[in-house]
Amino acid sequence: MITVKISVYGLVQGVGFRYCTKMVADRLGIVGIVRNEADGSVYIEAQGSIAVIKKFIAEIKKSPTPSGRVQRIAVKELSSKNYHGFKVTY
Repeated sequence: MITVKISVYGLVQGVGFRYCTKMVADRLGIVGIVRNEADGSVYIEAQGSIAVIKKFIAEIKKSPTPSGRVQRIAVKELSSKNYHGFKVTY
């Protein structure tokens, strides 16, 4: 299991990005959080197996919502946390 933080930049707020990210995470069995940031980016913490996290990141890069446009992402590994499901936070 690994835990990563992902910062997503582009047209990612006001387009259903967080809720579509949750749908992808739930489908893949990933736990963690997603929230909007004041700078217009979206912040994600995701935990799962390395293979599943790679699939998750690939789907985020493509934008989980058709209205969103991901320009770039930054990924960094974090220490493990104890998540219960995947939640949209504020």
